[in-house]
Amino acid sequence: MNALRGKNRGQPGPAAEVIQRREVRMAVGRFLAAGFAALVLVATPVTFWIRDAAEQHALANARDFTQRLADNVVGPLITPRLLAREPAALEELDQRLAPWLANGGVTRIKVWDEYGTVVYSDVVSLIGQDFEQEEWAKLLLAGGPATATVESQTAEENAYEASSGELVEVYVRSAAKDGAPMIFETYSSGQAVRNEQHAVLLSMIPPVLLSLAVLQLVLLIPAVRLARRIQFHQAQRTALLRCAIEASDQERRQIASELHDDVIQNLSGLAYALESEERRGQPEQRQVFARARTMLQRNIRSLRAMTSELYPPDLEELGLRASIMRLEAPLVERGIAFTANIPENVALDRERAALVYRVAREALVNATKHSQATAVDIQLRQSGELTQITVSDDGRGFSAAAPRKEGHFGLRILKDTIQQAGGTLHIRTAPGRGTAVTATFGADAPPATRWVGRFPFLGPGKHTPAATR
Repeated sequence: MNALRGKNRGQPGPAAEVIQRREVRMAVGRFLAAGFAALVLVATPVTFWIRDAAEQHALANARDFTQRLADNVVGPLITPRLLAREPAALEELDQRLAPWLANGGVTRIKVWDEYGTVVYSDVVSLIGQDFEQEEWAKLLLAGGPATATVESQTAEENAYEASSGELVEVYVRSAAKDGAPMIFETYSSGQAVRNEQHAVLLSMIPPVLLSLAVLQLVLLIPAVRLARRIQFHQAQRTALLRCAIEASDQERRQIASELHDDVIQNLSGLAYALESEERRGQPEQRQVFARARTMLQRNIRSLRAMTSELYPPDLEELGLRASIMRLEAPLVERGIAFTANIPENVALDRERAALVYRVAREALVNATKHSQATAVDIQLRQSGELTQITVSDDGRGFSAAAPRKEGHFGLRILKDTIQQAGGTLHIRTAPGRGTAVTATFGADAPPATRWVGRFPFLGPGKHTPAATR
């Protein structure tokens, strides 16, 4: 069976392949979502730009049309007789402009002289009225550019256009028959501009969106390749992590085996020899042999506890719960109360089970050697794909901001290892308030909670020396 395990190590099984494919699909999905968001962000300003450009184009056409109408039709008929408001001259201009007014291309026509007086309009009541000449009109008469806008008309001179909604208003410079400068003004329906805007948008938006979509699809191919390459490197990193864990466990087994088979056996034999000499030796030497035997037996117990800490159990054979419960022996040797809440069946793959065990072992070693704790507790919880183990003690704690002592790198190395495996390791501690080490796999670890009393997992003033299994 061990040979079979060794043969399959480093090779992803069907479940791992499914996870890998799912990760690639998720990465591609995120890329497509980001691309769609970019498409919307690009298309929105492009749409407004096209809309504005279409409006400007329609207004430019309105200016050109008004300028031609002013120069070729109206200007030659602005004669002294018309300026004198002779009915025949006004009737003649009405007849010439009737076709443009009848077909709906023009809604209103006004002609202004340089003093702000309306010299002609299709609304007879406006003829002869005076309005204050604004700055733009002075610039237009001086040779400035024609203007065109599309908006609702609310000015004083637009009493007859106020109820017509959105209109295109155009002002161009022209001249009477005798050369006097005139301002020619027309109003037309704004719907024509909006129709042109919509026509341009309908003709421009599809090719723009199609081009961006094609670009997105072209970029999708290297994105898929990149996602697969990243996933391949992650798989390699996981394999290297697995090899590192196995090498570390193998080294611990070898050291523990050498201690148990050689050093501890030899020291045990020496302890028996000292006990024999204590019994048969001279009376004045028995006390010396007794002290030596006691010191030796104490060291043997320490070495045996160290062996239990070093030797990693076979997690697949014993199970995670039984393996963690074996860590109780060194604590009992030192008089430390041990409590644990571990499910009978923990659903974890081999690598993560080994990391969970290492978290428990490293935290218990630190609690035993450095924290001066009198009680420790282990809580292992699973919820869906989330697995979390918390090891707490009621020791003296430490300041997280204080520099670590030289040689105390176990948890730091373990934290890097867990992060490489996609998990998190949080340490919550404070001077005099104990330490809690929490490792989380499958999701981010929860935020640190407040301490309750001195011992976070027992509550104020509670200590439970009995181990619960």
